[in-house]
Amino acid sequence: MFLKKQFCVTLFVFIIGVTFTSAQYKTVIRFTPDGNSYYINDDVAISKINIKTGDTVSLIKKEQLTPAGETGLTIASFAFSVDNTKLLVFTNTAKVWRYKTRGDYWVLDFATKKLTQLGKGKPSQSLMYAKFSPDGKKAGYVSEHNLFTEDIATGKISQLTFDGTRKLINGTFDWVYEEEFGCRDGFRWSPDGTNIAFWQVDATKIRDYLMLNTTDSNYSHIVPVEYPKVGEAPSPVKIGVINVSGGNIQWMNIEGDPQQHYLPRMEWVDGNTLVVQQLNRKQQESKLLYCNILNGSSKTFFTENDPAWVEIRSYWNEDDPTGWDWINKAKQFIWVSEKDGWRHIYKINHDGTQQTLLTNGKYDIESIKNIDEASNFIYFMASPENATQLYLYKVKMDGKSNAVLVSPAALKGTHDYVIAPNAKWARHSFSNYKTAGVNEWISLPDHKAVNAANSIASTIKTSDNSTVKYTTITTDDGVTVDAWINSPRNFDSTKKYAVVFYVYGEPAAATTKDIYGNHQNYLYNGDMSDDGYFQVAVDNRGTPSLKGAAWRKAIYRKIGTINVRDMAMAAQKILDKPYFDKDRVAVWGWSGGGSSTLNLLFQYPAIFKTGIAIAAVGNQLFYDNIYQERYMGLPQENKADFINGSPITYAKNLVGNLLYIHGTGDDNVHYSNAEVLLNELIKFNKQFQFMPYPNRTHSISEGEGTGLHLVTLYTNYLRTYCPPGAK
Repeated sequence: MFLKKQFCVTLFVFIIGVTFTSAQYKTVIRFTPDGNSYYINDDVAISKINIKTGDTVSLIKKEQLTPAGETGLTIASFAFSVDNTKLLVFTNTAKVWRYKTRGDYWVLDFATKKLTQLGKGKPSQSLMYAKFSPDGKKAGYVSEHNLFTEDIATGKISQLTFDGTRKLINGTFDWVYEEEFGCRDGFRWSPDGTNIAFWQVDATKIRDYLMLNTTDSNYSHIVPVEYPKVGEAPSPVKIGVINVSGGNIQWMNIEGDPQQHYLPRMEWVDGNTLVVQQLNRKQQESKLLYCNILNGSSKTFFTENDPAWVEIRSYWNEDDPTGWDWINKAKQFIWVSEKDGWRHIYKINHDGTQQTLLTNGKYDIESIKNIDEASNFIYFMASPENATQLYLYKVKMDGKSNAVLVSPAALKGTHDYVIAPNAKWARHSFSNYKTAGVNEWISLPDHKAVNAANSIASTIKTSDNSTVKYTTITTDDGVTVDAWINSPRNFDSTKKYAVVFYVYGEPAAATTKDIYGNHQNYLYNGDMSDDGYFQVAVDNRGTPSLKGAAWRKAIYRKIGTINVRDMAMAAQKILDKPYFDKDRVAVWGWSGGGSSTLNLLFQYPAIFKTGIAIAAVGNQLFYDNIYQERYMGLPQENKADFINGSPITYAKNLVGNLLYIHGTGDDNVHYSNAEVLLNELIKFNKQFQFMPYPNRTHSISEGEGTGLHLVTLYTNYLRTYCPPGAK
């Protein structure tokens, strides 16, 4: 869940440029086709930088992207046609739930120097996911829930679907597919450019959650969101193929009730065949199918089952579900599975009959970074010895070799890489708890800095005054968790200090990553260490740590119980030290962390005295079906688990101090979560403080002054009810 992750960790990210080369709208380095250079843009122009020499060549000037009589286009993202004769520019963007995926598109023809807008006559900011056909002569896009193609030379627009509405969605997805599967771009050009395959989501039977906007006009108005709550059947989804010249849609005949299955992945195999992934509703069975586009027939060729849930590609592809990793001229493909208890990479034959394990050993891969078929290597991220860190490894695709560490062994912490398609160059980033983020360009496979003067070795600055310590805690239940403790700046072991726990605790994120800045409270106005606070984070069972499938899936049907107990028992062990003031113990978190905060405060009042919960799920029966059913099962079968894990069940136990914060315009964790929880607290005469932010979403980031107000509110409450300093 993207927004759940957003507030759980401070991310260390290096971004060079923006592009949309894949079907998803992503922010990545945009490499040239040969992999030896990369593109950059400064909003109004595009240049190319040679990785080895650093030489910069100007490719597109502002004047070329300035429509007649207008100012220059602001480049949000861009893509070149395959033949490099045209440029597609995305501009004037607008948000669709999470990302700015709606806007205007313009095409620059290099031969004619003509700049033309796609979709003329359509509403401003209404186009989505425009992309060139393989021959560069057409563009396809979505507008107002329908699919279109446009001839670039003539400007002729052809409408391919005609039934699109807010709830019958062609070529893109509804709220829940976007939020929980990362699915946004919902159509694919065929390799020969004659057909388009696309998803159609039928959300007509999904009830709307009605948000109420009470501030933007004299009269309130309703903002509907098609939102399938846990326990409700999924929106039926089907996949169709249509010729770009128009005609009838050939729908794929995929076995199974569409209201009891999901289709999170679809790609072309060849001009006549699609490959599709189907999940059952509980997401415990995954099937891969080949679909014949001529008659719509389908055949399952690979099946995977798990008693908890099956991971999908977005887990190991950095939240991007798109693409299919074919090798050996599409005779084989790369796949990731946890079937032996670890997240491993496999090579699978086209027909699914032969599976070769490539990453043998008791460790998890985190993500695949590059498939270097020319050298027969796969590059991937892993950390076999320390789940809080990440390193680059490579392994031969022969099923006989051991993985080899590529990252410098002496640099302990979190590495990241963006590897060029030719696997000869990579942008390398590094940080740890006492080292601010640094980056460099390196060559592969030798991992040597391209420019020694700008290498990590020459620019790294490590603090000797860090107050952070990483450790492990073994609870009385025999569970060993990772933790970090950030101490007061002038710590005196003979005195007692307040301690603040930062929590998340659910499968979407971990809090103990060894990344610089992960130990500073972004909502606190000041330096907590200077002010005399201890800060602590622990990662319980069920968080996505690289500790094996059993660790991650121990939380199945136990959100709100096993994770909360692990955190509480770890806190109990930590607080055994005499310098912790047990009367000044606070806990806070956002979204899933807000839920954990409430559960800790209500279920373990003897440990936690103060809590600040933001955008929390108060009742698990109020959240969406894909996320909650994946991790908790179906309420029709095990409703007691949902009740046992929901904060509202334990609200009557509140003893300490609670500040509850929620945006009334939260389309993710609905505001109703707050109101039912407040009613329960009121019912039992529990006193608390509550701050609703009018029309703010899950991020509580909209509106003038909101950020400062939230920081001030948080800081003042914490200082009042869990005062800092030594005693």
